[in-house]
Amino acid sequence: MDLRIPRIREDRHIRRARKVKNLKVIAGIDEAGRGPLAGPVVAAAVILREPISGLDDSKKLSAKRRDAFAEHIRETAIFGIGIAEPEEIDRINILQATLVAMRRAAFNLGHIPAEFLIDGNRTPDHLPAPARFIIGGDAIEPAISAASIVAKTVRDELMIRAAERWPAYGFEGHKGYGARTHLDAISEHGPCPIHRMSFSPMRQPAFA
Repeated sequence: MDLRIPRIREDRHIRRARKVKNLKVIAGIDEAGRGPLAGPVVAAAVILREPISGLDDSKKLSAKRRDAFAEHIRETAIFGIGIAEPEEIDRINILQATLVAMRRAAFNLGHIPAEFLIDGNRTPDHLPAPARFIIGGDAIEPAISAASIVAKTVRDELMIRAAERWPAYGFEGHKGYGARTHLDAISEHGPCPIHRMSFSPMRQPAFA
């Protein structure tokens, strides 16, 4: 997967939005990976340049539909990715790392919208445009749903890559979450460099 941010062009949809009274260009932001024991937290910011039917919270979609939506969003929308690595999560805590990843996604968008809509109950500081949060926004706001899908699929791909480097942990299956097979692998092999040492069970005395 090529995670490079595409060069942004101001296409006819954006130009039209500028001309229509009261029509605002908005960007949705969401994250994936707050709960896992390993791997980064990944955020995405998305400006939809055309309506996409059927968008929803990425967790409610099958992997097949999620991947199909992600491909379509990348082809038709403006998007930016922000990542906070495990070391950063351990240093500043998962909440702050999530907000940092969201801020990075916003700046990597390459376009300043009229407003950012953030899934959850907090907004990152120092964004390049006004922002407001929407609780449950990934299920009701299409731009946030799109961001949820992009963030989830990018993070899944990163964890599949991690599985190739550290095959003992089975990251390709559980994506770093606390599945029984993952916990057993940690017990047998100890943590690897992408485990979050501030998370249980890595706080066990044997691993501290």
